[in-house]
Amino acid sequence: MSVKIKSVDKNSKAFQFQILPEEILISINGHEIVDVLDYRFYQTVREVTLVIEDVSGKQRTLHIRKGEYEEIGLEFETYLMDKQHSCRNGCIFCFIDQLPKGMRKSLYFKDDDSRLSFLFGNYITLTNLSQHEVERIIKMHISPINVSVHTTNPELRCKMMKNRFAGKSLEVLPKFAEAGIKINCQIVSCPNINDGKELERTLTDLEKLYPSVECIAVVPVGLTRYREGLYPLTEYTKQSAEETLQLIERYGDEFKKKYGSRIVFASDEFFLKSEREIPDADYYEDFAQLDNGVGMLSLLRDEFLYALEEELPPEKNIHVSIACGTGVADFMQKLVDKVTEKFPNVCVNVTGIKNDFFGGGINVSGLVTGTDLIRQLRGKFLGDKLLIPSVMLRYEGDLFLDDISLDEAEQELAIKIIAVNNSGEELLRAILS
Repeated sequence: MSVKIKSVDKNSKAFQFQILPEEILISINGHEIVDVLDYRFYQTVREVTLVIEDVSGKQRTLHIRKGEYEEIGLEFETYLMDKQHSCRNGCIFCFIDQLPKGMRKSLYFKDDDSRLSFLFGNYITLTNLSQHEVERIIKMHISPINVSVHTTNPELRCKMMKNRFAGKSLEVLPKFAEAGIKINCQIVSCPNINDGKELERTLTDLEKLYPSVECIAVVPVGLTRYREGLYPLTEYTKQSAEETLQLIERYGDEFKKKYGSRIVFASDEFFLKSEREIPDADYYEDFAQLDNGVGMLSLLRDEFLYALEEELPPEKNIHVSIACGTGVADFMQKLVDKVTEKFPNVCVNVTGIKNDFFGGGINVSGLVTGTDLIRQLRGKFLGDKLLIPSVMLRYEGDLFLDDISLDEAEQELAIKIIAVNNSGEELLRAILS
């Protein structure tokens, strides 16, 4: 497969050898280039031979000698260079299947691309991997690989993912482990399906792949009200969340004694659902599963309180509002109360936005829509500014999931809205600045 060159770095070997945008990269050292992983891998040697085709279709061969860590200097339209691989599964817990109709098209795309796992940390199910891709991952030592495991029971995995190959695809994991590929695992836990004894089996099986399996995140299933015709699932209650959390912690304690690492962690949602305190930052070791919501609140609190110790009192009165998902509202209020305790001239009010748009048990900040935000805050005194978590916004950071723009929300609420990243220091700065 040949790929079109988008641009050429002017300080690169490619520019020196007069490679031009719109020309075609045919091969590197005789290897066809399928995507950016091929491009990066085959240019790592000092001497590379490129076959380039110009816009008229004429090919030329270039022999380039470069530094050991020097890149050739080509840029392409996309990282993948071809069509992104979509998911072929019909997982009973799939969140995309629970979206209402009429949202923008990109939200309905189900990604399951091993290349994006390495490039951007996306999770894959392994069911899309060809033998060629498995061999390439091992050959290139593409590591780490992020895998949505859910269960190591082959029959149950086929049932949960509605894919008859879902069980057999698990056979790839020992091959990766033997090759020294690091693996991060994700388990979406569904009550009475893959929790309890099945979760014990999964954790026991994954332990056998240690140290290649470095970290396991267990997250509770999220259910919207748009589940008509879908597999009947139930939400975690306080009691069932506590039982699952105890199981996860029991295995984590055992792994800690054996290997010096907990390996398996429950997402913050399990602690919130069971009304448990979020553990201290040390509990989460190197925070390897932040993207799965594991330790995110603990890290935020740790950064926030550390920054608060160094902060000087503001010269004038400050009144700020924070909007977030109902699941974290109490946690956030307790956290920002530390500011008002230290600085009496600062007032911070936290409002949990009920998710009427998605309904069900959805209470996380990342799924709050502009519609719900506006309707529930309109007419309220919000102070000097409104802070929201940046995860509420999509599409280059200015649109909510329901396509309400940040500007529209500001106009409707007549207040400046500031999107804050998941950083305790940044949150404190946004409150006091």
